[in-house]
Amino acid sequence: MYARGIAVVAITRRGVETALKIKEALENAGLASTVYAPKKYSQNGVVSLEKKFADFVKDNYATVDALVAVMATGIVIRAVAPYLESKLTDPAVIGVDAAGKFVISLLSGHYGGANELTKIIAKGIGATAVITTASDVTGKQSVDELAKNLHLTIQNPESLVAVNAAIVNGDKIVLVLVGDAKIPIESIGCYEIKKAENDVQALEIVNNYEAGIIVTPEPLLIDKFVKPFTILKTKKVVVGLGARKDSSADSIIKAVDAALERIHVPLASVNRFATVDIKRDSPAMLKAVEQLGKPLEFLSVDALRSLSHKDLSPDSKMVQEKIGVGGVCERAALLIAGKNSRLILKKSKLNGVTVAIAEGE
Repeated sequence: MYARGIAVVAITRRGVETALKIKEALENAGLASTVYAPKKYSQNGVVSLEKKFADFVKDNYATVDALVAVMATGIVIRAVAPYLESKLTDPAVIGVDAAGKFVISLLSGHYGGANELTKIIAKGIGATAVITTASDVTGKQSVDELAKNLHLTIQNPESLVAVNAAIVNGDKIVLVLVGDAKIPIESIGCYEIKKAENDVQALEIVNNYEAGIIVTPEPLLIDKFVKPFTILKTKKVVVGLGARKDSSADSIIKAVDAALERIHVPLASVNRFATVDIKRDSPAMLKAVEQLGKPLEFLSVDALRSLSHKDLSPDSKMVQEKIGVGGVCERAALLIAGKNSRLILKKSKLNGVTVAIAEGE
């Protein structure tokens, strides 16, 4: 989550003080961030901002997962307005007053994670969280929030308004699992759950309710329907692994559990593990993955080396010298995740084990 980074931008001296508190709150929650401010207000832990805030937004809007702006909300709205596209692609945008009294979720509250980030920041700096999305106000989980939490792709986003309205209004909603689609049932919330063998059967079920949510492992081509429904496609989640020779199976399992917990992804949502092929003879790696109950893919050094991806961390000289490629776990996860893959957790180290998590279509 927020693998592409969180930018915290302040434009006044007092705002910088609040921005540094925000950075500390995020670090305590296990989230990395970078604080930016004009050169005259910069200090340790602050990157000098050599341009106007509007220009910073222009250059970085599409490259970060979240933008926390410590300034008047009017400035933020005017700066981001030209770049708004969709709640499914826009980064989380959060406004915080310079005194740090209020933290306001402005954009991409559910799918982009702004609401969650707002709560983390508000709690960390002792501020009031301001969240206005209807489902949150009524205490109900929206479809896009469900999709984000369970790492599902929204296939027909044009349906969200009607289905979310049905949820907020208390209409009878059904969630249909098609084929072998699997999601952690305990995370679903108050929806009634049904199973269907195919899309035709799924539609028949939905039409007995006011609205529905269809979860499927494959894209559905549906052009006839009576009731509003949203199609959520399961993503491919891959855990990339790297480990020292002396790592035990137990240490590998603990590192995987910690990484999954950090981004709130249950083991049930993981499709497979991936690592470099020199680990084929590692008893600890094989035993750990066997206990975790998922397939393990091996990739050659050449395959790993050939990957170029914007999410990759800088190469490790030590790993480069040892096996001939600057990193294993991130590359392995991205390659096996396949089409349109992205890192949802960059490499994380624990007791000699490195873990990265990617999702793809």
